[in-house]
Amino acid sequence: MLSLCRQFSSSLAFRQTPAAACLSTSAAQSQEVVEVLKLNMLKDNPGAVKKKRRIGRGIGSSKGKTAGRGHKGQKARAGGSISIGFEGGQTKFYKLLPKRGFTNKRHKTDMLAINLGTIQDYVDMGRLTPTGGGGVDGGDGDNNKIVTLKDLCDAGICTHSSIKHGVKLLAKGKERLKTPLQLEVSRASTHAIEAMEAIGGEVTTVHYNRLALRALLKPNKFIILPKFARPPPKWQPYYTNWDANRGYLSVQAQMRSLLKERPELEEAFAKALEERRSNLATSGTASSSKDD
Repeated sequence: MLSLCRQFSSSLAFRQTPAAACLSTSAAQSQEVVEVLKLNMLKDNPGAVKKKRRIGRGIGSSKGKTAGRGHKGQKARAGGSISIGFEGGQTKFYKLLPKRGFTNKRHKTDMLAINLGTIQDYVDMGRLTPTGGGGVDGGDGDNNKIVTLKDLCDAGICTHSSIKHGVKLLAKGKERLKTPLQLEVSRASTHAIEAMEAIGGEVTTVHYNRLALRALLKPNKFIILPKFARPPPKWQPYYTNWDANRGYLSVQAQMRSLLKERPELEEAFAKALEERRSNLATSGTASSSKDD
C-alpha cells in the first residue's frame, strides 16, 4: 500500500500541463548542441573513396586466375605494353604525314666554355705562359704575345676535336686571376672581359668559320693558309661592338692593333683625340648659349 502511494505521488510530481510541455520543448530546441571539430573526427564524404578491386585473389573475386589479362600474349606479361602509335606493324599514321616547319638545329654553333680560373691554373702550373722563350708562343720573351685558341689547346686546356665552332670565355674563378693576358677568343662574357682588363690584360673576340678554325688549330694541314672569312650578317653586330663584346671589327679594336704595330702614332693619335673632344665641348657650349 505504501509503494502504491509513492508511485502515485511521483506520477503527480512529473505530470505537466500541455502549455508547460510546449514551453519545455521550445527551450530545448533553442539550445543547439555545438561539437568541437577534432583531428580524429576528419573523414571523407560518403562515396568519395572507392575501394580498389584486388586482382589475383581467387575465382570468387571475379578477377582471379589470369587476373583479367587473358591467356598469354605480350599484354599478359609483366611490363609488356603496346605504344600508343602502334598499328599492328603497318606504317604509323604520323609517319605517313609530310614534315612541316623549320628548325635551325643544324645551324647551331656550339661554343666550348673555358673559365678564367682554369686559364690561371694552367698559368700557375707553367703550361701556359704569356711570354715567349719556351712558352706557348716560342718567341723571344716578349710579354705582349697574343694567346689564341691554338695556345689553349697546346697547353692542354682543351683538345682540337672539342672545339667545334669556337671558344667562349667565361668569368668563373675570376677572383684568383692575377696574370694579365692578351686573349683572342670567339666570344666572351662581359664579366670575363672586365676581370681581365682590371688586371691589365686584353680580350678580343674574333670570328672563325670552320675552315679558318681548322687552319688556326692545325696549320700543318695546309700548304697555303686560307684567308679568314668575315662573319655572316647575323654576327656582324656582335663583332663590330666594342663596349660589350670587344669585337675585332670595331674601330677601337682596329686602332688598338694599329698602335701596337706603329707605336710612334700613339702620341699623334692622343693629341688628335684630345682636340676632337675639346671641339665637341666648345660646340656644345655654343649651341646651348644660342638656345638661351
